[in-house]
Amino acid sequence: MTVWLEIAGKKRRVELPALATGAVDCVVDGRTMRVDARMLEAGVMSLVVEGRQYRCVLDGDGVWIGNRRYGFTVDDPRSLQGRRGAGGGAEGPRAVKAPMPGRVVRVLVAVGDAVAEGQGVVVIEAMKMQNELKSPKAGRVARIGVAAGDTVGSGDVLAVVE
Repeated sequence: MTVWLEIAGKKRRVELPALATGAVDCVVDGRTMRVDARMLEAGVMSLVVEGRQYRCVLDGDGVWIGNRRYGFTVDDPRSLQGRRGAGGGAEGPRAVKAPMPGRVVRVLVAVGDAVAEGQGVVVIEAMKMQNELKSPKAGRVARIGVAAGDTVGSGDVLAVVE
């Protein structure tokens, strides 16, 4: 799987092996690196990159490594493909879909809740990383199709916002 990470204003191409467990080789901007990522608890990760260990604390759109915070955004090409065919505009119901197989960690909203565009709706864990899936538009939550602990597949509809 290839994702684009924007870190401190610079886009980086990251290639991750599918269904990776334990230490794996990933490619960052064409350079192969040995990486071992393990979740210690929700939002806290131990990351070993080429033998150097880091404690990472995730906080929404950033990560604390030591005493320094790094902002980031993730651009997963598969999720962009899914959005292209979903009707384009903000009219009508819009689905929040799982970008990859994983497990639901938290459901952040309830049916009937008002949500803003980009507000977190569901958190899934995939490949030892937690991903907050956001509302594609402002509106009301019409349906929640999952609960914490559920296993989901790529493309599964997790929630619908009208």
